[in-house]
Amino acid sequence: MHCALYDAGRCRSCQWLEKPYPQQLNDKQSLLEQLLAEKPVGEWLPPVQSAQQGFRNKAKMVVSGSVERPILGMVARDGEPVDLCACPLYPDSFSAVFAQLKPFIARAGLTPYNVARKRGELKFLLLTESTQGGMMLRFVLRSTSKLQQLRDALPWLQQQLPQLKVISANIQPVHMAILEGDEEIALTPDQALAERFNQVPLYIRPQSFFQTNPLVAADLYATARDWVAHLPVSGMWDLFCGVGGFGLHCATPEMQLTGIEINAEAITCAQQSAQQLGLEKVSFAALDSTQFATSREAVPQLVLVNPPRRGIGAELCAYLSEMAPDYLLYSSCNPSSMAQDIARLADYDVSRVQLFDMFPHTAHFEVLCLLGKKGGTA
Repeated sequence: MHCALYDAGRCRSCQWLEKPYPQQLNDKQSLLEQLLAEKPVGEWLPPVQSAQQGFRNKAKMVVSGSVERPILGMVARDGEPVDLCACPLYPDSFSAVFAQLKPFIARAGLTPYNVARKRGELKFLLLTESTQGGMMLRFVLRSTSKLQQLRDALPWLQQQLPQLKVISANIQPVHMAILEGDEEIALTPDQALAERFNQVPLYIRPQSFFQTNPLVAADLYATARDWVAHLPVSGMWDLFCGVGGFGLHCATPEMQLTGIEINAEAITCAQQSAQQLGLEKVSFAALDSTQFATSREAVPQLVLVNPPRRGIGAELCAYLSEMAPDYLLYSSCNPSSMAQDIARLADYDVSRVQLFDMFPHTAHFEVLCLLGKKGGTA
């Protein structure tokens, strides 16, 4: 992939851009094998590759410059703004949106926030696209002082960009490098962006997490569904479930499934999907996953975990070791913390592992790992 910003030294987010893509995959696979070297792996499946450009469904743009000439992108280490509208990681469909957002900022009188002076209102623009063609746009503002101006100008933007199905304003008043605040203000009647992976309906709300590489994410969910379909299980937990992608793929009308996620917005999405699918034995709740699990006196046959980068941790590992569900399915965006957790699960064998290259041109990747109790079958 060629990137003029990288060549000019203005953006180095893709640290591995100069490394040939096959070598990127080899290096990631080698690291994963090193991390799991202490545990024999029953089956290594080949890495799932990604498109090398145009794969991201989300843009997080710092807004700099002036209200008449806004710059959308990031701020370099030297303090200079860098326009990322032509970043090759974004799909072509983003260009038209960025082109209209620049004059809209002036129309709405949204002065870009100046970090040094602690002045201005518009901090970030967050754009997400569904594979179904719709988009979600979030304005991250310092305060509500320009909110009415934003509302008044919005019909023009919606006329120019009818693909914007969900629009909101997030209020982030803190003078720190924090992407968003707690307060979200809806600017459109619909606040859930419809998505669909493998014929499973999913929804994205403004403050819910969603994978940034939809094609690889769809492969990840489909693989989990295939692995679970071959296990003799009738019940499962989906811990750290997000919008329910794993659980909704794995669930059948007969399976008893409970999904747990601390983010209430994500749970609202998961519940909407389950209702649309007619899954009567599936439930989702907004709770802390570790606290939920460790307060239960029994576990289902399968526990699926998809934790944040810190992993599931010693407490949950100890609980799972004691309760001993037949199978654990571990999805991780941080193979180092996953390897630490697996080392704690001494009574489990690693049956199957597969790498999913969710983040090309970087050292990051996703992993799916199936564990079974020693002496069992998987």
